[in-house]
Amino acid sequence: MGDALVRMVNVTKSYGRVQALRGANLTVNEGEIVGLLGDNGAGKSTMIKVLSGAVRATSGDIFVRGRKVEMNSTSDAINNGIETIYQDSALVTQLSIARNIFLGREPVKGALGRLDHAAMGAATTALLRQVGITKNIPPTTPISALSGGERQAVAIARAMHFDSDLIILDEPTNNLGVAETQGVLNFVRQARDSGHSCIFIAHNIHHVFQVVDRIVVMRLGSVVADDIDPKTTTVEQVERIITGMDHA
Repeated sequence: MGDALVRMVNVTKSYGRVQALRGANLTVNEGEIVGLLGDNGAGKSTMIKVLSGAVRATSGDIFVRGRKVEMNSTSDAINNGIETIYQDSALVTQLSIARNIFLGREPVKGALGRLDHAAMGAATTALLRQVGITKNIPPTTPISALSGGERQAVAIARAMHFDSDLIILDEPTNNLGVAETQGVLNFVRQARDSGHSCIFIAHNIHHVFQVVDRIVVMRLGSVVADDIDPKTTTVEQVERIITGMDHA
């Protein structure tokens, strides 16, 4: 593992009297896939929202490659190489795959700045292959015509194309069939192989065990374990840490 790509230090988040995060710490190294686990209400989503700029922390610091950064908006996160893929990844269903991948960052050509459809199409076709879509789907296909797994693939392709250093996957395997789930898990492996880091959040521990290098467990707004090796730990042991049974 290389140096820390991202470090979140002593992050707190309060909503009035409710403390969603209580001094939580998280480190993701270069080229590492971290599984973030915890029961509902453990603070996983809040942690990710803070890192992706969707929510401002009440206190605490975020460092990217050792440099302290302010995450006041999602564009701050994107500018720092952090791309978040949510369950229903904000795709515009009536637009084509190519337009969704380049949304807001479209290549243009000529003096009039017309959209370069050929460039978008060629890049999209290559990306879909890269993220494991084997059937030949034209880049002009509207998102509404795709399956849930194919939509996830498009969202992941977008994150990979814009060369995000860290891709955050929030419950990417929810509501997916077996083949589509395997597709998502393959994307995660491919992302790592091409040098990206990932944070992978899933309710299904078995999915996490298949792809991550290290597991972090949150409980009641704090990180209670951050160095679990899936190769030397059982699913049952991790479940006990998630529920707090390991202290019983």
